[in-house]
Amino acid sequence: MAETKYIFVTGGVASSLGKGIISSSIGKLLQARGYSVTIQKFDPYINIDPGTLNPYEHGECYVTVDGHEADLDLGHYERFLGIQTTKANNITTGRIYKSVIDKERHGDYLGKTIQIIPHITDEIKRNVKLLGNKYKFDFVITEIGGTVGDIESLPYLESIRQLKWELGRNALCVHLTYVPYLAAAGELKTKPTQHSVKELQSVGIQPDILVLRTEHELSTNLKKKVALFCNVDESAVIQSKDMPTIYEVPLRMQEQGLDVTILRKMGLPVGETPTLGPWRDFLDRRYKATEKVKIGLVGKYDLQDAYKSILEALSQAATYNDRKADIHFINSEKLTDENVEESLKDMDGIIICPGFGQRGIEGKFVAIKYCRTHNVPTFGICLGMQCMAIEFARNVLGYTDANSREMDEKTPHNVIDIMEEQKSVTNMGGTMRLGAYECVLDPESRAYQAYQQTHIQERHRHRYEFNNSFKAEFENAGMKCVGINPDSDLVEIIEIPTLKWFIGTQFHPEYSSTVLKPHPLFLSFIKAAIDK
Repeated sequence: MAETKYIFVTGGVASSLGKGIISSSIGKLLQARGYSVTIQKFDPYINIDPGTLNPYEHGECYVTVDGHEADLDLGHYERFLGIQTTKANNITTGRIYKSVIDKERHGDYLGKTIQIIPHITDEIKRNVKLLGNKYKFDFVITEIGGTVGDIESLPYLESIRQLKWELGRNALCVHLTYVPYLAAAGELKTKPTQHSVKELQSVGIQPDILVLRTEHELSTNLKKKVALFCNVDESAVIQSKDMPTIYEVPLRMQEQGLDVTILRKMGLPVGETPTLGPWRDFLDRRYKATEKVKIGLVGKYDLQDAYKSILEALSQAATYNDRKADIHFINSEKLTDENVEESLKDMDGIIICPGFGQRGIEGKFVAIKYCRTHNVPTFGICLGMQCMAIEFARNVLGYTDANSREMDEKTPHNVIDIMEEQKSVTNMGGTMRLGAYECVLDPESRAYQAYQQTHIQERHRHRYEFNNSFKAEFENAGMKCVGINPDSDLVEIIEIPTLKWFIGTQFHPEYSSTVLKPHPLFLSFIKAAIDK
């Protein structure tokens, strides 16, 4: 295609309707037709990135290969499309304003008064078109965070208005709203959608397509009514009903011709409908899997979005092992030597979750000791891997005061320590090993059996590392360091080969697990849990 086409996805009525899933589904359907597609998320909060946000506020922080801390929706984009996103795929208001202010301080505006229009909106537009200009994608899908009517979203909506005017048929707006069901009246109500579209029209944007989130089937008459009141073609009113899995959504969108409507409105040939064979095979296996594999998630955030990528990676790996992932959250703050057996005994496998800080850490040690001594398949991720090392040092090497410098600065047995180059950094937003790093695997290890290759690349997000001065002691006592970074000699993977499956990774393998390419470590872990 000669020119990049831009699709904007906005939301109305309520937040958390699933704009990320709709954006990913549109991307999947266009990609299946042979187009090159990328998706980006614009978030209206003033944080520079979600790296310093509490997971309770925003869910997990997703990390891209180039080391950017991003919104969790980027995980959906990568899992659905099998693409790799970068820093350019997630922009916050904080980054937009910082960029403009830095230019102003630098004198780039030659003494002009800096205003929302045109300076902020020009910077937003520059970022919208950046990926299309640089990589010549056929489609760039831009999801706007928040809800239409939020004061923070106005500069983004003004930028979309301008772009739709400038780009003509090369720009299109998909608006996602909610159709509530009033049980007392026994009716579905379209009024919130009408108000939401009016709100969008009031800032100069006429949506081209409406996607209606609903818990109940929408009648043809109801969709006609919405089309009439909102100035939208009847064929461009699509329902998005609750599904048993988010991975059903692209198929339901395809059935209603969402991709066909987009192509027609943008003046592109429609062609044959893609079969989405591998995607359907995945769903088929998912629905046929009736036996469960019970996995315990030991962590401190009692919120599923805080471990979103882990949950999806487990679910994908279970499907490819023809099982249903039955995931149980186990709050590490409440785990003690007295109740650990009761909490973990029914689990087929345990994940020791990542995180930062002291809270809930002792409960993780209790869980790890139980799993190690009872030979339960155990997977420690990032802080989870560090906890495995600390527990081993305490209970096997006999260093009862062993700890991480993160938790106890004065510990004499600092088996986990801060990296040398991080010691002078004080800025919370810039003190980590972030993004993809190389790792070389021991060919005799269980990790190698999973990957079936010696050189891998995985994504990191942490400040502290395994302290190599303890490496020989660990290995002599039975915990092997089987994955090493070739440049820094830092330990990336530990495992106890005498146990069924006891592996800790300093990196986050969950970030690179996708629907059609599940992560080998998760596949191997689930298989071990089934064998248990």
